Amino acid sequence: MTGGSRDRILIRPVTPARILDFELLMRSNAITASCWDIFPRRLNADGAARRKYWTSKRVRAAEGNRRDAVALVRSGRPFGLIAYDAKEPVGFISAGPRAAYPRVDTSKVTPRIDDVPVWVVPCLYVRRSHRDRGVTTALLRAAVDYAAKRGAPAVEGYPRSDDAPRVASESAWFGTRGAVSARRLPQGARRATRSDAGLGASRHHAREDRRHQTLTGALLRRTCVPPTLTSSRSLTAFRAAS
Repeated sequence: MTGGSRDRILIRPVTPARILDFELLMRSNAITASCWDIFPRRLNADGAARRKYWTSKRVRAAEGNRRDAVALVRSGRPFGLIAYDAKEPVGFISAGPRAAYPRVDTSKVTPRIDDVPVWVVPCLYVRRSHRDRGVTTALLRAAVDYAAKRGAPAVEGYPRSDDAPRVASESAWFGTRGAVSARRLPQGARRATRSDAGLGASRHHAREDRRHQTLTGALLRRTCVPPTLTSSRSLTAFRAAS
């Protein structure tokens, strides 16, 4: 991607005004069109109760997840960031306080390592047409900046280890350790040693999440630098805006 093309990448928070862009992006892939970033935000029992509720309303699970995601965005709570290539939404990163993601917060594979009120980035998605073009870099850097501006002391990610068996890109929503480390979310790595049984808002997520958790998960933490103290060298080449 040339310098001019890089300059077209713009990172924006998911807000009520950008819900249609978020929906357009999520519908570009069968998995994201089912999950809507709800999977890491619920435990099994909560997910089952919510599906039962939507079924009683004659609403399919995927559509229920969409409606719940939209409700979260409209509530004003941090939800994530969208990457745009010019005006086209091409990528998404889930970002918010760890407590907003019960599946992450209670997992035996991603236990808290201290009392720091970290933010987390448990899900990354980039459209196939824009993979390997710097969008993941833009999203990760912008997520750290976004969290810092909202008072987060650090941001954690839980990518698949590079020596884990290869999976389809659509199944690597945690990111990979090499990719995440190369994109400036290092510090404090550790290996997972226990599996988190009983996961699964959907069969696909259950299968791939157990595979990720059981094999070689890692924790990577990046300390947030207050925006006023950020040097020009550390600023991303991509524009991050509130």
